Amino acid sequence: MIVIPAVDVKDGRCVRLREGRADAETVFSDDPIAMATQWVARGAQRLHVVDLDGAFGKPRQTALLAKIIAAVAPVPVEVGGGLREVASIESMLEAGARWVVVGTRAVEPQFLDEIGRLFPGRVIVAVDARDGKIALKGWTGLSDLTPIELARALRAQGAAERIAALLYTDVSRDGTGHGPNVNDTVALANAADIPILASGGVGSVADIAALAAVADAGIEGVVVGRALYTGAISLADAMRVAARGA
Repeated sequence: MIVIPAVDVKDGRCVRLREGRADAETVFSDDPIAMATQWVARGAQRLHVVDLDGAFGKPRQTALLAKIIAAVAPVPVEVGGGLREVASIESMLEAGARWVVVGTRAVEPQFLDEIGRLFPGRVIVAVDARDGKIALKGWTGLSDLTPIELARALRAQGAAERIAALLYTDVSRDGTGHGPNVNDTVALANAADIPILASGGVGSVADIAALAAVADAGIEGVVVGRALYTGAISLADAMRVAARGA
């Protein structure tokens, strides 16, 4: 299992949200490019970069994200935030992103089938959950689907062959440091037959160890944000524990 530092960008700054709320942000740097290169210098094998302005509306940080991608090359970057149209997905891939993270529109089978065919192996589906339902539109709305139902629908339409991974986030834990939702992450992995990236709530090395212990279920990575920025976890310690449990 690998550790993937998160670089969330809002209004040109590197921030972290709490429980997915736009009004509960903490600014950690005015220079997201420097922050991204710092994680790479410390050994990150991959980065998770999100345009939060896009998550809550339309992509606004595309140029900045492209600069981040260029600055950390050849380290691969997965990019998300407001990628709801084929053109915006194509734009980020052309900018050098290895993968794009698609959330809101991933619940639409026709759209997911289209982008899976156009960009096979380059799409990560964000499975953001709140109260057991899929969260949409920057986590402000809820679908009628549960994560397990979405996973089963993806399997039924043959998406496992085209989707790179599912990124599972329990939004109620995101940014809290209260620990990831290990049980639901494993349940999703068992239902999906698609590699899983875990996210949300990681606050200690013990949390990394808990996920690494069940990595054989199909959990190939964990996205870590606030705990790295506050120093609650060092990237070196997180990577060592994740590798040991793999």
